[in-house]
Amino acid sequence: MASARDISQPLGTDRTVSYSLSVSPTATFNSPPASHGSFLAGGLPRRPKPLKPFNTEDIKILLLENVNQTGQDILTKQGYQVDFLKTSLPEDQLIKKIRDVHVIGIRSKTKLTEKVLREAKNLLVIGCFCIGTNQVDLEYAAKHGIAVFNSPFANSRSVAELVIAEIITLARQLGDRSNEMHRGTWNKVSSKCWEIRGKTLGIVGYGHIGSQLSVLAEAMGMSVIYYDVVTLMAIGTAKQVPTLDDLLEQADFITLHVPETPETKNMISVKQFERMKKGAYLINASRGTVVDIPALIKASRGGKIAGAALDVYPNEPAANGDYFNSQLNQWGEELCSLSNLILTPHIGGSTEEAQRAIGVEVSEALVRYINQGTTLGSVNLPEVNMRSLTQDEPNHARVIYIHRNVPGVLRKVNEILADHNVDKQITDSKGDIAYLMADISNVKTEDIKAIHDSLDSLTSRVLTRVLY
Repeated sequence: MASARDISQPLGTDRTVSYSLSVSPTATFNSPPASHGSFLAGGLPRRPKPLKPFNTEDIKILLLENVNQTGQDILTKQGYQVDFLKTSLPEDQLIKKIRDVHVIGIRSKTKLTEKVLREAKNLLVIGCFCIGTNQVDLEYAAKHGIAVFNSPFANSRSVAELVIAEIITLARQLGDRSNEMHRGTWNKVSSKCWEIRGKTLGIVGYGHIGSQLSVLAEAMGMSVIYYDVVTLMAIGTAKQVPTLDDLLEQADFITLHVPETPETKNMISVKQFERMKKGAYLINASRGTVVDIPALIKASRGGKIAGAALDVYPNEPAANGDYFNSQLNQWGEELCSLSNLILTPHIGGSTEEAQRAIGVEVSEALVRYINQGTTLGSVNLPEVNMRSLTQDEPNHARVIYIHRNVPGVLRKVNEILADHNVDKQITDSKGDIAYLMADISNVKTEDIKAIHDSLDSLTSRVLTRVLY
């Protein structure tokens, strides 16, 4: 079969990705079952047709930050070339590495800025094996046809359980007692040590983590109130309060579960500490910029709060080691000197169960995107999905056209496809970017090349792919 470029140069860049079409790929892709498949009248599923977009050995993947083995296995079984590193990379090394890869998998430490992504000439897709995507320049990626996937909910239970553990640890001053015992000091006290039963937990951000935490806290006898920027249905007997100040004034324990946005930066600062009950406790397992750390230090030293637990920080080390100090954050040593303070190294979602689930979810999304063009779950491109081709549909090709969302594009695309039988077509837009998928039948090798080149010549093009 003649060679044809799978991905071509986006407008305004010198980014080029090319593959050779493969008659016998080294791995096949099984489409999602049930709602994504197709069925015979009797209810029996038809066999999905393996797409042949490229020789899978041509797909190069770089996984950083010790992505879970389950994710590695899924990608390796597809026949892709997978390069795995346990740590993140300095920017200069990352730029060198990313130039040759089609897929990169990261966690929270790797920063994919515009400067880095400009060098990613072959990059198709980014997998964030974590909840957040603020470490990626999503707008730049979208404008250059690079899809971004994450796993927003897989570690919710792990984070919720950590918060419950920290509530009890703070209420009983277990961290201080443990440190004293390690130093050989026996200090059996009950003063200012509490049961959590009957206390009020205030949850800021009632999403997947906040709502799971609400259930666990109520099961342990706590009363739960929550604040969110939108009105949400309560679980159990939890109650939503109208303002953050209302929550701060009522809660014995305050826990934060909000994203990193300009609106949430230093959302807990001097004024908010003043609103809290004397002897309240603060827990932050969301994002490091949410709490004004100098204000927390002042509130702790002044006795306004009785303790705090932090799992995230404004600046975090890029690798494990003795890096958490005043050079990283100027208040580092002062923070570490506080009593009844739990400091953990961003481990909210660091359980075997959560990391396995994240590895599966993100890797399967990457495979679907690479092999089928499906964008379900993408955080920066329109979410588009079509049923998989079946064995009853030979000589089909799937056209994927990512383009600028401007008038007249569909007319020009359909003119190019007019000489072929378009079995199904779907398109959607998100902001300035639109995503079109079309399955055409009875195509020949020379047709694929002509279709690809014609779409590639349109001025609206961001990225063109033809999967055969």
